Amino acid sequence: MNYMVDYYEMLFKRKSFHLFRGADVISENALCELKNFVMVIKPLDENIHTKIRIVPESETTCTRGAQYYILFYSEPQRNYLRNIGYIGEQIDLYLASKDIGALWFGIGRPKQPAPDGMEFVIMMAISKMPAEKFRRDMFKAKRKPLSEIWEGELLPAANIVRFSPSACNTQPWIVGHQDNTLFVYQYKKPGKRGIMPADKVRFYNKIDIGIFLFILETCLDHDGYEFTDVQYTEYAAEDEERILAAKYRLHAK
Repeated sequence: MNYMVDYYEMLFKRKSFHLFRGADVISENALCELKNFVMVIKPLDENIHTKIRIVPESETTCTRGAQYYILFYSEPQRNYLRNIGYIGEQIDLYLASKDIGALWFGIGRPKQPAPDGMEFVIMMAISKMPAEKFRRDMFKAKRKPLSEIWEGELLPAANIVRFSPSACNTQPWIVGHQDNTLFVYQYKKPGKRGIMPADKVRFYNKIDIGIFLFILETCLDHDGYEFTDVQYTEYAAEDEERILAAKYRLHAK
């Protein structure tokens, strides 16, 4: 079965469904296709063991009214939170292509224990939604200006990647472009953390960076760039304002 998804096109359609009003039922066939798609997505790091479960709301602590929840588990290895973000965003965009609304949801917990050797990371609430409920004009969404998230020569991708989803809309990234190389930083403005405790901000921002990296790579590929010598770097000290997450060497196709 062909699971090709136009990820780039879905960037303009997807949205975070904080409410599932007017939701329909995800069919058994659509659920089966989703489970099969989950088996073929590309991880950021194939050496990190992960597991994804799809369960009804009754098997979680949630009461949001979503039909199902996608549960993400992982070995607690180097960059495992980025890896989950990278994997999960592919699912997020796939769901949009099927008119299934989704919400990255960090508060809920599964009722069943995690698989051996793994820890529960995050979940995603999902329900079938009418097509008209999805985003029609991405550029109306509230995001930081380009000047705050991009340094150096602008690329076409710059004005798209800034609409990447993030926990509490923290948008914890800065991209530097110098000598055909992109430097992606996880960024936290000193003294700013919104409504979340500092440790939770760090946790979810690592997932956010994985989401951002997948969207950045999707945009670069769409715009005709090949990227080589890719380096996904390890975390530095947690209290640093900028943490280098990745480097890309760009070449025109």
